Amino acid sequence: MIGRTIIALSALLAAAPALAQSGTSIPEPSDAMLFGLGFAGLVIGRWAARHKPGD
Repeated sequence: MIGRTIIALSALLAAAPALAQSGTSIPEPSDAMLFGLGFAGLVIGRWAARHKPGD
């Protein structure tokens, strides 16, 4: 379930530049946001590894 949410969120973020059809410039993601997403991925991955079904 968490994996599907992360995939959907990443697809939404990847498609964001395509939404600007009026010529509006869209800023690139900041380094802090990229770092935060990476850190969140590590935390979620460790949590998921510890809470495997059947353990």
